[in-house]
Amino acid sequence: MSNVGKAIKAINENANFKYDEDDINSIEWLNGTTPISVSDIQAKLDTMPTEEQEATAQANLKASAKAKLIAGEALTEDEANILIGV
Repeated sequence: MSNVGKAIKAINENANFKYDEDDINSIEWLNGTTPISVSDIQAKLDTMPTEEQEATAQANLKASAKAKLIAGEALTEDEANILIGV
């Protein structure tokens, strides 16, 4: 899912929509979904981490989980999830 799609779902997880290749102005709202303003979607996009930031966070979480396993320490739920692929 593209960043525009992720932003819309972050605002309304039940939203039904379609759009052209990250063109925020081409959104068509489907199945009676209440439209979300372009400015609200853009504001959400501005606060979302980039793909690179997400990848770095995932790598750091995995490294933390591995270190804790080796040291015999308890894992957080997020660390356990990253290890089992959830």
